[in-house]
Amino acid sequence: MIRATVIAAVLAAMSLSAVQARAEASVGLAAKVQDLLADFYEVYDFPGATVAVALPDGRVLDAAIGLADVEANLPMTPATRMLAASVGKTIVGALVLSLESEGVLDRDDLISQYLQDAEWFGGLPHAEVIKVRHLLNHSSGLLDHVHIDGVAAQMIAAGSSGHMRPEQAIAFVLNTQPLFEPGQAWSYTDTGYLLLGLVIEKATGRDFYDLASERLFSGLMLDDTAPSVTPSIEGLAIGYTFEGNPFGLPQRTNTEDGALLWNPAVEWTGGGFVSTAHDLARWGQALFTGKAMAAPYLDRLLDGVPVDADAPDLLYGSGVAIYRDTPLGPVYGHGGWIPGYVTSLRHYGDHAITIAFQINTDVGIADDSSDLVPALEAALAELLVGSKDTE
Repeated sequence: MIRATVIAAVLAAMSLSAVQARAEASVGLAAKVQDLLADFYEVYDFPGATVAVALPDGRVLDAAIGLADVEANLPMTPATRMLAASVGKTIVGALVLSLESEGVLDRDDLISQYLQDAEWFGGLPHAEVIKVRHLLNHSSGLLDHVHIDGVAAQMIAAGSSGHMRPEQAIAFVLNTQPLFEPGQAWSYTDTGYLLLGLVIEKATGRDFYDLASERLFSGLMLDDTAPSVTPSIEGLAIGYTFEGNPFGLPQRTNTEDGALLWNPAVEWTGGGFVSTAHDLARWGQALFTGKAMAAPYLDRLLDGVPVDADAPDLLYGSGVAIYRDTPLGPVYGHGGWIPGYVTSLRHYGDHAITIAFQINTDVGIADDSSDLVPALEAALAELLVGSKDTE
């Protein structure tokens, strides 16, 4: 009995030692992430940013720097929320796979099966041959309404008196010349994702956001992630854009009280969520390790099409970008840009590490005049992927 007690005490001490060592490693690694973020803050002079790293054992490391509101001198914190923009497409794509697992819809369904009764449907280019998968992987050939001249400003203006409904945005591509036959090439289009939202709601008879919350968010406890459907969003950082932007917005895109000067509801299933880097890192870790839903889905999530013939290792799957062959192994994720905010989500498959960051400005980023986003992605990957501290 004494021997057993001694052994138990030794094992307990060893376990406590391991926990302490891991905690110390977390503190050290978090400090390195914070230092790296501080270096970028000094060099690139952006208002503020947050970073979160989800590690294989469930730990999430957070860092923040700068200001969530420059004029009010309000510090950025890991709990500060920002618009996630097109990173929300990973949620839309996952929701489609969830519904497909239960036979509610199929990626090979024609969208006419769900939308043909809409008055406007006949004006949609290739309306009768576009499939759900074509919308998911951007191979529909449809134009992107956001990048049609003058549309962006109209979308923002519509927000002052409510917001532009999905059907109103889709109307900009009706009776236009498609870029190619569905399934024959690739071209990014938010219009396709608005159509996908309509398909989801028609197939289920349910609200898209309610479905996402019930099927994806609730089980993962992503408490800081919510629909971006109103200008007033609790805990939202002020977003800063560039002078002369195509949206006609002032450089500070929020009121003095923090409400957006436009209604983000116009984005809907093109992105449509506010979140934190912490939540996004946890979401990416669950999604890309096969834990976001009960039924198997990874093979379908990563069933991608080539984005560019000259870059055969770059694919686009079910709402996710896929880099099949990098020096760090396969990388999965998505980027997001919306006036005043930029988001990055990347999962390093061979290392089971997910890195997310958000920045409350698109100055120099929207027009690619700054390498801030790719440089920060590369620096974080170099620091974290394969580091002994993350094991």
